[in-house]
Amino acid sequence: MKHRNDDIPFSYLVKVGHISANPVEVHLEADEKERKALAENWNVLSVDDLRADLQINRWKKDGIRVKGRVQAKIVQACVVTLEPVPADIDEPFDQIFVPENSKLARPPASEAGEMILDPDGPDLPETFSGDTIDAGEVVMEFAALAIDPYPRKQGVEFTGHIEDTGENDKKPSAFAVLKDWKKD
Repeated sequence: MKHRNDDIPFSYLVKVGHISANPVEVHLEADEKERKALAENWNVLSVDDLRADLQINRWKKDGIRVKGRVQAKIVQACVVTLEPVPADIDEPFDQIFVPENSKLARPPASEAGEMILDPDGPDLPETFSGDTIDAGEVVMEFAALAIDPYPRKQGVEFTGHIEDTGENDKKPSAFAVLKDWKKD
């Protein structure tokens, strides 16, 4: 297992050939430099802690399964007052990777050749090329998905607006334009 991909703020490369059917336990924790880069990447005030416990094992013949839990402590700006709002992230995840040419990466098709997608069903496996996957990037993505896009300090309400009721949303008549038209 290799530990860095410099293009990504939080990286932990896993050699696919080194993974067996028996799960490998991995604990990842972001250092200060990585947390600062993640805060910039996620557009938050700070990332005070990011850690993950993973189980990485072989899935079917040539796939890899990364399963675990990501935990983070971040600070965001309140969308109303811009004051700091601390937030805790605690997300379980389960991601499967298959080589990019694998038949397992394609959605199942009906007899008519239509793709069948179940929005409540499991996600399709992600594809990878080469002989490595980045478990750190998986952790980073699942943590980012758990960030509240509109953080608000407790008890704060946005009162500087008037809610539209939709009463004035009448479709204008095609003849309303002609009403003010005058003949010469």
